[in-house]
Amino acid sequence: MNVWTIANQKGGVGKTTTVASLAGVLAARGQRVLMIDTDPHASLGYYLGIDSEEIPGSLYDVFLSHQHLSRELIKQHIVPTSVEGIDLLPATMALATLDRSLGHQEGMGLVLRNLVKLMTQDYDVALIDCPPVLGVLMVNALAASDHIVVPVQTEFLAIKGLDRMIKTMELMGRSKKVRYSFSIIPTMYDRRTKASPAALQHLSEVYGDKLWPDVIPVDTKFRDASLAHLPASHYSPQSRGVKAYERLLEYLQNGDFTHVKIG
Repeated sequence: MNVWTIANQKGGVGKTTTVASLAGVLAARGQRVLMIDTDPHASLGYYLGIDSEEIPGSLYDVFLSHQHLSRELIKQHIVPTSVEGIDLLPATMALATLDRSLGHQEGMGLVLRNLVKLMTQDYDVALIDCPPVLGVLMVNALAASDHIVVPVQTEFLAIKGLDRMIKTMELMGRSKKVRYSFSIIPTMYDRRTKASPAALQHLSEVYGDKLWPDVIPVDTKFRDASLAHLPASHYSPQSRGVKAYERLLEYLQNGDFTHVKIG
């Protein structure tokens, strides 16, 4: 099972849209996908029409039981979505209390890594949606991943958030003596503006081969798809945004990331 974490320390750059869109393209190709929502705002569940506050269990319950983790326990908290092939381990607002209530406990940084290992026979790909803040949830998501996808909106304030994310991975990599494999994904690209091409040029100059050589364009179909509680691939499969995510998926599945490690 491939495990891809979608992370950035700035909100509003397209993390949840990227998770839902990649999941949709994977499912359309017959892959079994587990989406793991680690953001207390639970946007991923709402995107697909699932209210995490109205279901009996969530990722929070998995963290509470991390010392007795089992495949059976995890499956109790996974919910099917309306899209065949896509399941969700939902978030809840209670996750916001983890750093204060459980963050000090031994092994708390590796709960998600242990979780995906237990579920490796059930799914082809796990996609982890991250909150935009550094804490035990992001630490877990980074530690569990095979590759980190870092969406960045093509405008300069978002690039500042990207700088923080890169520094976070550098610091965590050194402290844990690991090397994180990652790719930067330009999102919300609008070639009609001056800002998007200028930001893309800056990203290319600063980050070089860490940058995916393509873009996710601005596409109103993403907004319409979320309103319909569907991945864009199932709402408007021929849209330019979906075609871009199809190219991104091919890159993630076929790419050699040995040159984009940090730590």
